[in-house]
Amino acid sequence: MPILTPSSEDVRIYEVAVLYPYPINQKEEQLLLKEVEQVFTEAGGKQVEKDVWGNRGLAYSIGGHTEGNFVIYYYEMDPSKIKEVDEALLIIPNLLRHLIVKPPKDYQVLKYSDQYSKWLKERETETQKRERETEEALKKKVADRAKRQAKRAEEQKKETEESAAPIEKKKLTAELDKIISDDELDL
Repeated sequence: MPILTPSSEDVRIYEVAVLYPYPINQKEEQLLLKEVEQVFTEAGGKQVEKDVWGNRGLAYSIGGHTEGNFVIYYYEMDPSKIKEVDEALLIIPNLLRHLIVKPPKDYQVLKYSDQYSKWLKERETETQKRERETEEALKKKVADRAKRQAKRAEEQKKETEESAAPIEKKKLTAELDKIISDDELDL
């Protein structure tokens, strides 16, 4: 993140936004950008930074185009040459719009392309984290359900073993004799 400071007192740093049509072939795009850069070098400007934003949808149609490519340049140049650069940019074919501004003192350049790729990585990791958490919650539910089913099956097995356990013959005969010999039995 370089901080923009002019190299001498008689030059200033300028931020230049350039908009050109999105569906444009690569050769035309390169020629257009070279022409824009050439306008600045002819005016004695020194390119400090370049940030390619890529294509974006436009809020309204410009020259029949609803999408456009954006490129942001940072040039160090003499303030007296800005007007002629501005007029030269107006003449360039396929250049939909341009804007030249003077950024505040000690302005930090944050490259959009770098920030965007960083954001994509963070978003990807957040998505993966969410997916992992939902997967872990699902695994826990499945494991709890399996434990409950195993516990129920074990309890049922114990009950069937107790009811189906063979009773010893001696014990059975003793119980039957007790019931039969009972005096209170009314038949």
